[in-house]
Amino acid sequence: MEKFEPFENYSQKYDEWFDKNSSIYELELQAVKELLPESENSIEIGVGSGRFAAPLGIKLGIDPSKKMGKLAEKRGIKFIEGVAESLPFPDSHFDFILMVTTICFLDNISKAFKEAYRVLKPGGYLIVGFINAESPMGKMYEKNRNESTFYKDARFYSVKEVVSYMEKAHFRDFRFKQAVFKVGEKLKDVFSVKDGYGEGSFIVVRGHK
Repeated sequence: MEKFEPFENYSQKYDEWFDKNSSIYELELQAVKELLPESENSIEIGVGSGRFAAPLGIKLGIDPSKKMGKLAEKRGIKFIEGVAESLPFPDSHFDFILMVTTICFLDNISKAFKEAYRVLKPGGYLIVGFINAESPMGKMYEKNRNESTFYKDARFYSVKEVVSYMEKAHFRDFRFKQAVFKVGEKLKDVFSVKDGYGEGSFIVVRGHK
C-alpha cells in the first residue's frame, strides 16, 4: 500500500483534525510563520488539504493524493499531483519551499531534499515542519502507529537526523522554532512558540541554499 493511500481514502477525516485540535494547529502555524520569508514565489510540498499553505499565502502545492488536492483547491491553492522525490519544475525556480508533516511519509527523504535544493533559487530557503521522534508526541505516535489510520507506515525523525539529511543536500545556516504544548495542563502555561529545539514536539527548521 502506498503511504499516501490513507489520505486518499480518509481525506475528510484528516482535514477535520485541524478543527478538532485548533489550539495545536494554530501554534504549529505560528511556529512555521516565524521562519517564513516574504515571497509569493513559493510552494508547499505535501500540501495536503491546504491547511498550512492557505493561511500562509502559499498559492501552489504538490501532493500525491488527488482527494487532498481537491480540498486544497477549495482553499484557493493551485494543486499539482506529484511527489517530492521528482519535482516537475526547472532548476532555481522558487524563493522558498515549505514541507509540513511531510517528511515522515516520504519514500526517500534524501532525494526529496536534493530535489528541493535543485528547484530553489540561490539564496532560497527550505522550511521543514515535523514531529520530533524524540519528543513525547513523537514517541506516542510511534508506540500507537499500528492503531493509526495515517501514521501506520510513517517514519519519524529526530532533529539531528533531519539536519543531517539537509546538510547532505547542501543546505546551511539553520534556524529552529518549536511549538511547545502539553495536553492536559493550563493552555496559557504550556502553549508557546520558542526558538531552538528540545522542548517542543513540533519542530520547524529552516535551511538556506
